[in-house]
Amino acid sequence: MARRLLVAMIQLLMIAAVAKKVRIPDHLDDVVDDEEDEEWKMWGKKAVSKPVFDPPPDFTGMTPDQIQAEMMKRHIGPAMGFVKLRLDVPRSKEELPELAKKWSRLLRTGGIGARVTAVDLNTLMFTLDSGKETTELKDFFLRQPEAYEVKIGQQAFRRPGDPPLEVVIEKRKLAKERKQEPNDEL
Repeated sequence: MARRLLVAMIQLLMIAAVAKKVRIPDHLDDVVDDEEDEEWKMWGKKAVSKPVFDPPPDFTGMTPDQIQAEMMKRHIGPAMGFVKLRLDVPRSKEELPELAKKWSRLLRTGGIGARVTAVDLNTLMFTLDSGKETTELKDFFLRQPEAYEVKIGQQAFRRPGDPPLEVVIEKRKLAKERKQEPNDEL
């Protein structure tokens, strides 16, 4: 049995040695390469779509907030803003870059080209390549449990029912002052 196996292997080696090797010539001027179609050439490039003309609505009768919201829908350049994190959660310096990296990756996975960077213990800064995605970005941040407020330009966004950040900071200061006051009772 072993002898048959050995003979078969020797025969295969001889056939492989005798087999004609394929040689590719250096002169290929007459070869036509028609395998690359337009879809192949566009692979890996960002899709460029022509902007559809979307005339602005009639602003008469709209509040300034509604007008600003309509203008944000049509913003196409880069955008920048800040995310204020919840103040009642203690964080270390090491956690913030990790949170920023996590959010950047999640946004990229969702097709939003934003970069998030830690600024201080309670603030993250984001830059957005395309301002058309500000609404999706704002919604993403407000769905995150760590985020309290998103500020894009002069506009601040919070979850419904949350007080403005200034009110929360003032309440924390008052509570801290009450704790520090000496008790006059004997």
